[in-house]
Amino acid sequence: MKKAILTSFVLFFLILYSSSDVFAKKVKFSLDLTGITPNTTGVHVSGDFQEAAGYEGGNWQPGTTVLENEAGSSLYSVVVDIPANTKYEYKFLNGDQWYDVEFVPVESRVGYDFNDNRWFYLDSLAADTTFIGPIPFSGNAPTGTYLLRFRVDMQMQQGVSPDGVHVAGNFQGWDPNQEMMYSFDGNVYEYIAYIDEASPACSFRYANGVTEADYELVPGWCALEGNRHIALTEDTVLNTVCFGYCADCSTAGISSAGPNGASAVLSPNPATTWTTLHFNDERSGHDVMISDLLGKVQNKYTGLQDASLTIPTDGLNGGIYLVSILSGGSRISTLKLIITR
Repeated sequence: MKKAILTSFVLFFLILYSSSDVFAKKVKFSLDLTGITPNTTGVHVSGDFQEAAGYEGGNWQPGTTVLENEAGSSLYSVVVDIPANTKYEYKFLNGDQWYDVEFVPVESRVGYDFNDNRWFYLDSLAADTTFIGPIPFSGNAPTGTYLLRFRVDMQMQQGVSPDGVHVAGNFQGWDPNQEMMYSFDGNVYEYIAYIDEASPACSFRYANGVTEADYELVPGWCALEGNRHIALTEDTVLNTVCFGYCADCSTAGISSAGPNGASAVLSPNPATTWTTLHFNDERSGHDVMISDLLGKVQNKYTGLQDASLTIPTDGLNGGIYLVSILSGGSRISTLKLIITR
């Protein structure tokens, strides 16, 4: 009888240990202190992961989680084992007191409710170690990369897949089962990636699930070969777009934002050094605004009286731009311009 009870207890312990291990994952925090003298009190990371990782005193302790120097470098790191399927927030400290904490740039912050912590979502899609960094102290992205923060609004969808919302692109091998996004408000899902500065042209799509069949269909007027596209020149937070649309959900489906019914034509398109916009209407005047896919205005032409406008493309990087035509203060159409280099 005692042997049976002991066997049952052992089996229960093994099952409990195995099941908890399934939901745990190793995370390596790495900090780059290039050009900064490390504090004599040590280099640390603090966040809401510390209690789960077993550090004394619980979460947000400034001096308990020590980052060790990687010999021969300016990198400091620590590996922790924490539960997966969870969003975590953290900050680095060059020291062991809160006055030693870094200033987190806006692009890397949570951003909601004035929260200035760094963050990441830890999924359990792989059994390897999730690598955070090496992040420069008070910086955005590892040396040689740009930060790119993806943002997609799912409120127009009937539901979010139980497998989660993902982003896939040429920056990660077009695998819709890797980069899981996280939502702070239940509508907008986000993910931070680091894009190699040597390959700054990023094509991507969002997926409501984990298979190619779950990809959004990107409307033609904001797509390049069926995908969303951006050529990075700096750390960038993308404007929030509605899943499967070119704009935010408040304007999704408005036909005047697209080419439907528009008579204007851009030729040549794609363009290399110039393109001509033919208005092809009877209006007495036009204004033209050229913006990138982040909504940043690149060029503006006002008070146009001619039937066409020749637009030089010097000063514009290769990529996709939106050419908006206005008359009498109202937008009458928007065309997609592709610039190749």
